[in-house]
Amino acid sequence: MSEGTLPGGQPLNPVEPFLRMDRMPHIWCPGCGIGITVNCFARALVESRVPLEQTVVVSGIGCTGRVAGYLNLDSFHTTHGRAIPFATGLKLANPELRVVVYSGDGDLIAIGGNHFIHAARRNVDLKVICVNNFIYGMTGGQIAPTTPLTALGTTAPYGTFEQPFNLPYLAESSGAVYVARWTTFHVRQIAKAMREMFQKKGFSFLEIISPCPTLYQRRNRLGDGLETMKYYKEKSLTCHGANTKEVSIGFQSEILVGKFVDIERPTFLETMNDQLARTLGQEYRRYGEGHGDD
Repeated sequence: MSEGTLPGGQPLNPVEPFLRMDRMPHIWCPGCGIGITVNCFARALVESRVPLEQTVVVSGIGCTGRVAGYLNLDSFHTTHGRAIPFATGLKLANPELRVVVYSGDGDLIAIGGNHFIHAARRNVDLKVICVNNFIYGMTGGQIAPTTPLTALGTTAPYGTFEQPFNLPYLAESSGAVYVARWTTFHVRQIAKAMREMFQKKGFSFLEIISPCPTLYQRRNRLGDGLETMKYYKEKSLTCHGANTKEVSIGFQSEILVGKFVDIERPTFLETMNDQLARTLGQEYRRYGEGHGDD
């Protein structure tokens, strides 16, 4: 058997080395978009050629939280809403690491919302990927902080009336230096955004709109995963640099996608080093610089 082939000469899928095949089959439902995002992530790793031994993935709880367990990288499956503080600890303990937080909208923005805004405010050098399917999928279809107005959920049988978060606006206003949004229809754009995040220094945020056919689509009579991908194709409008205040998503509305924010500002460690150097003078040895990318 030659490199890149399976017994019998069948070609090896290029993303397979990044997956823990002993844990297959995965738990995701037919038509779910999380697997698409994992494929994009693996391809972004291949194309960007980032050092895998310095790349770490952290996730919380939920359907998307299972990503960390399926990746053949150093990965950590943490408790509900605590992926960002765990990732922050990793980054501060070893600044050479490229730390990726891979989480769903409920885990990241509901119970983990406080951690999200403060990590962005501090500009901790994290790459945060949020798979947004507008619902709590693993726990039975309750409405989430991102559920569009009037959509149905198990806790909103007559339609939700709670104003949802506009995640790009939340990320930018909290201090993120890179903010982008794509749907699972935009596989090339997702992989490109991930490659850009790998090279970006500071709190970077990518929202990926993804179908949940089992709970969100079925309960709202929106068809299967294929129907949702057609909706993404027809209703997505690419608008790079759009004002994030204006990219909120309504029920089955147009979806503005693109790279909205790409700026530079000092990271948490750079700010800390500058302040302590001013205070302590030559006695202070700058922490975490000169060995990696932060």
